[in-house]
Amino acid sequence: MRIALVSPYSWTYPGGVTRHIEALAEAHIADGHEVTVFAPADPPDRLSERLHRGAEPQLHRRPHYLVELGRTVGIPANGAVSNLTFSPAALARLGRELDRGGFDVVHIHEPVAPLLSCGALSRSDAARVATFHTYSTGLVGPAIANALGARRRMRRGLHARIAVSEAASWTARRFYGGRYSIVPNGVQVEPAGAAPKPAGEPGRLQIAFVGQAVERKGLGMLLSAFQGLREHVAAELVIVGANAEEVEPMLLDRSGITVLGRVDDERKREVLAGADVLCAPSLGGESFGMVLTEAFAAGTPVVASDIAGYRDVVEDGVNGILVAPGDPVELAETLRALALDPALRRKLAESAAASAQRFAWPRVAHEAREVYAEAISARRAELPERGPAARLRQAFSPAPADGLAPVPARRLPTLEPEPPGGWARFRVRQAARRIGLVVAGALAVGLSAIALHHVGVDRVAASLLRSSPVWVLASIAVMALSMFLRSVSWHVILSVALPDRLLSWMATLRATAIGVLMSATLPARLGEPARAIVISRRAGDPRETMPAVVGTLVSQTVINVVALVLLGLIAFSSVPIFDRNHGALVVFAIGPALLLLVVLALPLVLKAGASGSSRVQAVLGPVRVAAQRARSGLKVFLKPRAGAGAVGAQLAAWALQALSCYLLLVALGLNDRAGIGAAAAVLLAVNVTALIPATPANVGVFQAACVAVLTGAYGISAADALGYGIVLQAVELTTAVVMGVPALLGEGLTWKDVRMRAIHSAPVRLGPVEKQAGLGRVEA
Repeated sequence: MRIALVSPYSWTYPGGVTRHIEALAEAHIADGHEVTVFAPADPPDRLSERLHRGAEPQLHRRPHYLVELGRTVGIPANGAVSNLTFSPAALARLGRELDRGGFDVVHIHEPVAPLLSCGALSRSDAARVATFHTYSTGLVGPAIANALGARRRMRRGLHARIAVSEAASWTARRFYGGRYSIVPNGVQVEPAGAAPKPAGEPGRLQIAFVGQAVERKGLGMLLSAFQGLREHVAAELVIVGANAEEVEPMLLDRSGITVLGRVDDERKREVLAGADVLCAPSLGGESFGMVLTEAFAAGTPVVASDIAGYRDVVEDGVNGILVAPGDPVELAETLRALALDPALRRKLAESAAASAQRFAWPRVAHEAREVYAEAISARRAELPERGPAARLRQAFSPAPADGLAPVPARRLPTLEPEPPGGWARFRVRQAARRIGLVVAGALAVGLSAIALHHVGVDRVAASLLRSSPVWVLASIAVMALSMFLRSVSWHVILSVALPDRLLSWMATLRATAIGVLMSATLPARLGEPARAIVISRRAGDPRETMPAVVGTLVSQTVINVVALVLLGLIAFSSVPIFDRNHGALVVFAIGPALLLLVVLALPLVLKAGASGSSRVQAVLGPVRVAAQRARSGLKVFLKPRAGAGAVGAQLAAWALQALSCYLLLVALGLNDRAGIGAAAAVLLAVNVTALIPATPANVGVFQAACVAVLTGAYGISAADALGYGIVLQAVELTTAVVMGVPALLGEGLTWKDVRMRAIHSAPVRLGPVEKQAGLGRVEA
């Protein structure tokens, strides 16, 4: 049989589909068939790196049966990167090769993918088969594909269809209709099977991860779980696929972690064979998971996310364990249970080795050829004439190419596990969230439009043009100086909390600047965890130092609350107390007072909860543990000299910030109506609203706070107040960038590195073993 295999993806940036095609071709050839693979390929040069976001092409084997079809471009898709060609020349060459190749069957992979796969649907007179590899519940991609004619082209262009799993079949039937044979991804299995694993030692676990460093693969979650696991067992993690530069941004502690990067197949098999378990914590979007079957072939069980594509491969409790996706605590607890039970690991490993036979490539290739035979029969039943004219008539015929009754696309029951509370409640919450986002967005746009219409864009622009550049630059300089004083205060607190760690003031300044930069450019107040992470990596083992570092942030927060209260007093002293126009100022002043009450009352609440009911203790227990861990960071208040230095430097930093705000009032010519008290009021307002971040740097909310205070309490026009808010935020952002970027360079980090570290900074804490639910679902 003459077989053409068509891939839309780059041969030199191989992913699961490329590996599938290569192995399938080898299996067909081994059985005596003639195979040609058509795929794009990228040469190892700088242009390839630029077209693929800096990623270098792999020196992948280029077999004699490969016909290369030009360069590709890396396109983000389905949580990963698809390396596709958009060259008309590549499509034209593919058409010529298929026309003159005399193939019995053209096997197209991912027929929806542009440009080669969808084009191959009508470029040959041979029988055409397509394999669908993707599982997705998203509506946008299929809707665009169908709008461009994908469903019609597949109906008339495919004589048979294959899906690699029930999950991939679900996606194809849901969006494109048709009938599908399940032919799974294969794996290379040794004739004698995998060697039995030796009995492991309790309390030790060798974990392997194979995959890219993309969010969908769940590597960041695995690293968080691994840090918690290491506190209980001697675990080691070997990472294959992702390189050190990609993994580094997600690491707090490198202990026990080996990053191998991209390796050849032989080295990957060695890693899998040497591991006690493969961990595949993908968050979704997986149609099959070839790495799972590769682990089975090595006799290694898996701990994988309970998602649709993995459920087709892993029998929960037989050849692996399924855990809830996105739950690092459950993942860590499951890995701990396996570490403590060598007998269970061995039982799962034996079942995993037996499971590999189902996915052996000779069997998979034979099943694929059975589908080829069906397609050839269907092609022969079509119109006997061949050539472009016949293909054109067939393209517009209403009858499916497979000769069977049409199967339309239709809604199907979901394959996802039922969420807590049931699907009805989940859909209500999801709908409410979407409606809330739409309403909030519309409200923000509407209010902005009303405000600009009321104030007048020309008036705001005129106010900005009146500002004095000299005073604006002076404001930036003073704002930067305040950051120096903040770092001095924090350095004093750190020196008391971590007396045995040699932390320089420059390292503290850099961490402070990085934290300000992250707060100014990201939502969710990631600046605080960012600066804590930067210092913790300087101070030694983050698992030991992070609680104390967090405590130092609490110390600074206490001082900041005092500073906000003082700002409120200064602001009120600058206006008539009984004036009715001070409502906004009163609201902003209440916040710090309430925070101060909470800080003062928290020790009393924790003490009372220690002798309260079990329910109260259950609620306050984690809070009490966190407070105990952070206590060392509060030691500065027990040392009068150091405490006075920290408080003095921090309050001086606030004073400089207020001065910076006042200099901007001077720059805009507003200081005759609004003095230092107004500057204090603005500083108070923007910091109180920052407690609930809505956007990066609270853009919009920031300006609204300035307008509310300056117009209500000081009689500044809305145009001038809005212009002031815009300039003030520009000053803060400029200061953050000017100070933060050199700090990142000094620490050898990038903005993306710090962002990834901050996102995955939440520690995983495991309870006692006796309180763990265990793995009772494992079959006896």
